[in-house]
Amino acid sequence: MLKPLLYPKYIVLILLVSAGCLYAERAAAQNELEYVGELGLSVGGAQYFGDLNTRGALNTLKPAVGIYYRKYMNDYVGIRLHGRYMQLGYSDTYNKNEFQNRRNLSFNTNLWELSVQGDFNFFRFEPGSLYERFSPYLTGGASIFYFNPYAYLNGQKYFLQPMRTEGQGSPLYPDRKPYSLVSYAWLIGGGFKYNISKKVNVGLEALYRFTQTDYLDDVSTTYAGPGAFPTFSNGQPTVAGQLQDRSGVKGTPIGVTGRQRGNSRDKDQFVTIELTISILFTSYNCKF
Repeated sequence: MLKPLLYPKYIVLILLVSAGCLYAERAAAQNELEYVGELGLSVGGAQYFGDLNTRGALNTLKPAVGIYYRKYMNDYVGIRLHGRYMQLGYSDTYNKNEFQNRRNLSFNTNLWELSVQGDFNFFRFEPGSLYERFSPYLTGGASIFYFNPYAYLNGQKYFLQPMRTEGQGSPLYPDRKPYSLVSYAWLIGGGFKYNISKKVNVGLEALYRFTQTDYLDDVSTTYAGPGAFPTFSNGQPTVAGQLQDRSGVKGTPIGVTGRQRGNSRDKDQFVTIELTISILFTSYNCKF
């Protein structure tokens, strides 16, 4: 004789099996794979613009490398922390303007930068997708950076800030104070990124900086003149006196006291152009 299926113990068993199947289905839906961020490297070039490079020429690109982490807020917005090391430099020998060429100033600097940026995709960007793996984007933010300009005289390297080449700290110019080697900048730029696999993104980015210093190149105002740089007891000029006006190499010196040496109305700027590659991070997040 067959036992009826409506006994309480069978009903409980059926309910438990059904609940288990429902839970397994829901757990699979809740544990959906989600991209949360990426850790990447950037490699490229950096170009300075300022009192020496007034034409905006991209003719002295120097190395730039960086490391960053980008946190995905959604498929369109990300927040990035980016650390970079780069070199900047320029020389009046590149200038065709007669005054600038005769001025004969030059500089180089190593620069360390830490930036915070917001990235905004034009298109929905979903790594691993067949159709949403590419997007141009805009980026903007702010950075803090350290620099220390230097130049060479007779083959010897000299850091320029301690030389006070525009009379900073001199009794003749009480309003001119030594400039800080730490400054900040506003950033704006854009680029393209492409997801080449479920774990790797590549991209190209150009990022422009509007700095808040006019001394990346150690040039800003007017010539302080020989009076601000007393000679040695034997009458020979000091290193600072030679570095503040180097036009004598090309003829009669033009560093007359009060003559324009740079343009103090505009701050210095620089740009980086970089290739990027990054490794993606994922997590399983509940969707219900």
